[in-house]
This record gives sequence, structure tokens and C-alpha cells, in this order.
Amino acid sequence: MTDMKLLMRLAAAGIALLLLHSSLYAQKHVFVEAESFENKGGWVTDQQSFVVIGSSYLMAHGMGRPVKDAVTTVTFPAKGKYRMWVRTKDWAPFPTGPGKFTLSIDGQQAGPVFGASGNDAWKWYDGGTVDIKNEQVKLTMKDLTGFNGRCDAILFTDAAKFTPPNTLKDLTAFRNKLLNLHAEPDNGGHYDLVVVGGGIAGTCAAISAARQGLKTALIQDRPVLGGNNSSEVRVHLKGDIDKNHYPKLGRIVREMDNGDPGNGHPDAAEYGDKRKIEIVKAEKNLTLFLNMHVYKVEMDKDQIKAVIGRNISTNQDVRFTGTFFSDCTGDGTVGFLAGADFRMGRESKAETGESLASEKADDFTLGTSNLWASLERDTVSSFPETPWALQFSDEYHIDQARSDWEWETGFGNFNTITEAEQIRDHNLRAIYGNWSYLKKSKPEKYAKRELAWVAYIGGKRESRRILGDHILTQMDIQEGKFYPDGAVTATWTIDLHFPQEKNSKYFEGQEFFASTKHIRVAPYTIPYRCLYSRNISNLFMAGRNISTTHVAFGSTRVMRTCGMMGEVVGFAAGIAKRHNTSPRGVYQHHLPELIAILKDEPLPPQQMTNKVE
Repeated sequence: MTDMKLLMRLAAAGIALLLLHSSLYAQKHVFVEAESFENKGGWVTDQQSFVVIGSSYLMAHGMGRPVKDAVTTVTFPAKGKYRMWVRTKDWAPFPTGPGKFTLSIDGQQAGPVFGASGNDAWKWYDGGTVDIKNEQVKLTMKDLTGFNGRCDAILFTDAAKFTPPNTLKDLTAFRNKLLNLHAEPDNGGHYDLVVVGGGIAGTCAAISAARQGLKTALIQDRPVLGGNNSSEVRVHLKGDIDKNHYPKLGRIVREMDNGDPGNGHPDAAEYGDKRKIEIVKAEKNLTLFLNMHVYKVEMDKDQIKAVIGRNISTNQDVRFTGTFFSDCTGDGTVGFLAGADFRMGRESKAETGESLASEKADDFTLGTSNLWASLERDTVSSFPETPWALQFSDEYHIDQARSDWEWETGFGNFNTITEAEQIRDHNLRAIYGNWSYLKKSKPEKYAKRELAWVAYIGGKRESRRILGDHILTQMDIQEGKFYPDGAVTATWTIDLHFPQEKNSKYFEGQEFFASTKHIRVAPYTIPYRCLYSRNISNLFMAGRNISTTHVAFGSTRVMRTCGMMGEVVGFAAGIAKRHNTSPRGVYQHHLPELIAILKDEPLPPQQMTNKVE
């Protein structure tokens, strides 16, 4: 092709693109994010599938009882007729699901009933033409069932032939354009340590660092702290903190510990959400950012320069710069975005030499739990029929008034990151289907019981594991190897879940109930080298995404142990700042100083720079 022909084609393409943008600006679009509704009523905000749909959404989690309306005010550029589009899905299309809802404008229903189309993909649905008679209108979203109807966004457009984009890339660009999210994000500040993930591991890391004098940010994508130990998930803390080699470790974990209410306790207060936040806010060097989902990183060679988070309700972007970062997300989100080496799934026996490893490497991961509880009431109650849920019978059902850890979906059938919504929804279909059966078939036991709480945030066990300078193995655990940088003492069994045999018989390929075989271990230590990335030079990690094999992960993943990892990260970050070194540099040049902190004893200054060969 000649240079002149190439220039002509480029010019033509540029003109076409210019016409497209001119057309876009000529149209009047009003884009409403559902999660940004001013009054959410009884609807809840769900950000768990941000990586898939590029947004949070609102969900009507009423456990079979319609929730209160969500209401907001929408301003239009002009009165007149608009085409309304609604982005939603039918989450349980068997053949159609229960997630029905309607939209009303100034008290008048607009469009059809949404959420029961028989299609389980997120897409835009044509709501027809609406006549906007005022430049400001009240938009109301009404739940019709209480069974998890959901809405991502609502679009009003004066272009009769315009169809909003649906692919993630195009929709994200469209969303950002209309919400003005392509502009510079807000400045969240610069920190010595930016901790992403406010579970027990991340919270302990942030507190530990702040107490070392580091200016610290703690970024959490939910309105509460504690992760799986929060009132949103309700998993009790496990792992011992009184058997470790170092008296300094476990003190912050103990502050976070609200006792042991067990799994799935119906009383949210048992998990101490308020107290966790109060402890964090009392730290003068620590700034807390709740409801902030980190979805982007900025790199400078092998270092993270900044992370960008988006508020899960307002959709405002905020940029945080830092000297060091700690990935405590569980999913290894920051490490993944930064290009850190990671592993997901099971290694083979040939690769690791572990007797408990899989014969062949695969994508199998431990599953996700959505716990639930019922309570006895004074009067008899009913529960709706659930033809869209899993179906139970006299031959097979689960006769429980409250769940425990066994209610678990995943097991390699789902990707715990990209299919988190499907996992949660499968769990809900199991919970609601079983409960419907119990209410109808066992009235002598369940007639006066009603569902008091069902988790809509999934309690994940396993996803990515970021690789460090040491990868902990089964042999390290069972042989009790004590490396020079042995830091956190762990005590939990090697606890690898798999589908319960009876559950597999009745729900093959759709298992939601787990079994395990606890392989007991003596207390052992996790090396510090498992707590930083081997190829991202300023990245720590703590929690279930540290550097282990799948088998070793079965023991390290419990929350008191993860909390102690966070404490160590905070201490190490303080050393790294004092000596202007990296996480690896702490191991190579300042390990005696770290060990002295863990032992809670002073170290002569001349030993502070001892190297590990």
C-alpha cells in the first residue's frame, strides 16, 4: 500500500470516528447507576463481580420477602420522550427465575417487569418509550419477590435507534464517558504503606504498620472490616495465637477477636463490626477507606506506584500512591494487576513432591460458602414455592436450622474470581430450595422457624496465591522445618475440602456441601519470605493469598494465622522504611532486626545489618 493510500484510509477512519463521537454528543443520554440511588431502601450493594461487569449493582436480598423500594432523583437535560434501557439479568432461569422488579417514574410504572427473562447473562433490556414531563423526576425500583432481583444501571436516551454497548470494554468506556469517570481521579494521598483488603489479615497489617510509625492507608471494598469474620459473612476465627514462638505476635489479632460465636450466628453483633472499625479509627497514623474497590494499578518498572479504587456506591475514582503496598485482598487482586507471579489451583505430585498433591495439576480450588441461620418465632410462617431453586426430597435434604462451613460451592466447577456471582447464586438456590422443602415437609420442626439471615457476600477460601521467595509446602509443615526467617507460627490442620459423597450422588456437578479430612500437624512456622512477592519489589502480602502450594494453603488459610501474617508485614514495612530497602531487603540485610521485634526484645545496633547468606 502506498503512503498516500494509507494516509487516505487513516483520514477516512478519523472522520468516521469523529462522526461517531459527534453523533454520541448530539444524543441526550442520562445514565443512572443503580448502586448510586440516593435511598437504597432494602436493596443491598454487591461489588463481588466488578471484575466481570465493571461495576457494582443493587440487589433485593429479602430472603423471600420483598424489600423496601430504592428511590432516587434523576435530572434530565430536557423534557420529552426517551427510550429506557435497563441492565439486568435473570439469575436463576429454570426456566425463569424469581428476581422480578419494576421501575416507576413519578409514581407511574415504566416498562415491563424486569429480571425474569430466562437469560442469565447481564444485558440491556428495552424498557420502551417514557414521557419525561419534568426535568427532575423520582425514579423508584420496586422488588416484587425478595429473591435477589438485581439491577446494574438504567439508561434514558432520546435516540430511538441507539442500543447501549454490552461488552465489558465498550460498556466501561461508555459508562466512564457518561459518568465523567475518564477525568482525573481524586487524590487519596501518599502513604508509606497502602494495605488493600480489610479482612483480618489486612486490618492487622495496617494497625501493625501504623504502630510502627508508618503513614498507612487501609482500603476495603465493603462497608465493614473483618472479611470472612464480618457480619456479612460470619465465619469464626480459627488457628491458635498462644502457641507461637514469638510473644509479640497475636496481640493485634486478639484485639480483633470478638469471641467465638461459631459460623453463621443469626446475631450480627456477635462479629464485632463496630468495634473493629473503632480500633482502626483510633490509630493516628492510619486512614481507613471503606466501600473502595481497587481495580487498577500504576507501575514503575517492577514497583507499584499507585492503586486506583472506585467507590462502590458513588463510583468516584480515588488514586493512592505509596512506597510499599500489601495485597490482603484474598484474591491476590493487587498482585495480579501488577503482574506478580501467582498460582491458582492444584500442583501435581511430580511438581511439588507432596504426598497430598493431585496426580495432575488442575484448576481445582476450595469453594465459597454462603452461610445462613433461622430463628424460632411465636407464630407459624410460610415460605414461597421455589421451582427455580435446587429441588430436595424425602430421600435427600439437609435437616438443619442453621448452616455451618459445609455449605460450600466451587470445587473446580467454578472459577472463584470470575464466577463469584454464579457461585453465590448456586449457594442461594441450594439454601432456598432446601428451606422451602423443610418448611413444607417438616412442619413439626420448622413451622414456626423463619430465615433470619442469609449471607449474600460469599465467604471465599481459595483463589490466587502470589508467589514469594519461598513457597511453603506440605513437607515444610509436616517436618516442622524452622527456617531462619520463620515468623508466623501456624497450628491449623491441613484442611482440604472436597464434595461430600452423598451430596455428589444427588447433585453431581452441582455440589454445594463439603467434606474434609483433617490432617493434624504440630505447630510450625511460616517463613517471612512467603509474605512478599518474588517479582514485584515493593509488594507484601498477608492472608490466604500468600506463597504456598495448594496443599500447604489448606493449613495457612485460617484467620488468626492470617492476622499474625499481617502483623509481621507491618513490622517488616517499618524496617523497610527505616533502612530504605525492599521487602526482600528486609530478609537479606535486616532479618535479625525483624526477629528481635517478633521476640519483643532489643537488639544491639551493630547486629541490625546482619545479612542472611
